[in-house]
Amino acid sequence: MTVALDTHEAVLRRLRDGMAGGVLSFPLTSFHADGSLDPDGFRAHVARRIAAGPGAVFPACGTGEFFSLDEDEYRTVVALTVREARGRLPVVAGIGYGWAQARRFARIAEEAGADALLVLPHYLVTAPQEGLVRQVERIAAGTRLPLVVYQRGQVAFTADSLRRIAALPNVIGLKDGHSDLDRLQRLTLAAPEDFLFFNGAATAEIQARAYATVGVPAYSSAVHAFAPEIADRFFAALRDGDDKTTDRLLREFYVPLVELRDRVPGYAVSLVKAAARLRGEPVGPVRAPLTDLSAADLAELRNLLATGLDLVGAAP
Repeated sequence: MTVALDTHEAVLRRLRDGMAGGVLSFPLTSFHADGSLDPDGFRAHVARRIAAGPGAVFPACGTGEFFSLDEDEYRTVVALTVREARGRLPVVAGIGYGWAQARRFARIAEEAGADALLVLPHYLVTAPQEGLVRQVERIAAGTRLPLVVYQRGQVAFTADSLRRIAALPNVIGLKDGHSDLDRLQRLTLAAPEDFLFFNGAATAEIQARAYATVGVPAYSSAVHAFAPEIADRFFAALRDGDDKTTDRLLREFYVPLVELRDRVPGYAVSLVKAAARLRGEPVGPVRAPLTDLSAADLAELRNLLATGLDLVGAAP
């Protein structure tokens, strides 16, 4: 397959410029009460996310419940995102599972008009470094689109493995979800100068300062899916060195949010979706095996969300 290096470089520049100016948005996938896909709800949700001005939009990823979408639903979600983006910002679609299935999703995303792909961790098994590299090589050989590889869970690259995947013409970056700053520093030093890194830890704002110390200031924001006002205010405070605002948002909103998130497995998505519904977003419930919040946890989330919005309103 012919690799369009000029296209990859253009996408890389757009992503880098976008990350310098805003958070990365990971929209939710909208479902009806019966669990079926809600295209109209998703279109409205992703349009509002894009209007809020993120650096890039990543449909059908972890927050978007990629793991629960069939290929037709995936095609719809990516195509609607591309349509709403209208070229104003990069659209990076999630792909995953084994390399053969990842390539199928990559073809669908390419046909739907995505600019790039985020390679989610493979399914179930733990693999040696050689296997992790070969997985990326196989996926990269099956698509013309540039790839950002997500290391999290059972995927963690050594510096030598990072050099090998970064040498592939269409691998342009790495999203990190491990928060192992020693390892991450080694990876950033091993990578080519123009290689893209960003913080993909759950509720990445908690670690944003620490990541910036090893040269990775960009991050994804799940909060942007339901409260872009809070996400953008935190981003601006961190960028501008406004420690007072950063600390207050961390102390009174983000840390309590993480404590609530960590109570139940899967709340990393369920909580975000519940908060979006509280803001009037037509995203519907989560799909099994995830579960929606309990009544008590939902009430706590409602109060926490009000606190976060009040903090933004009071910030200078």
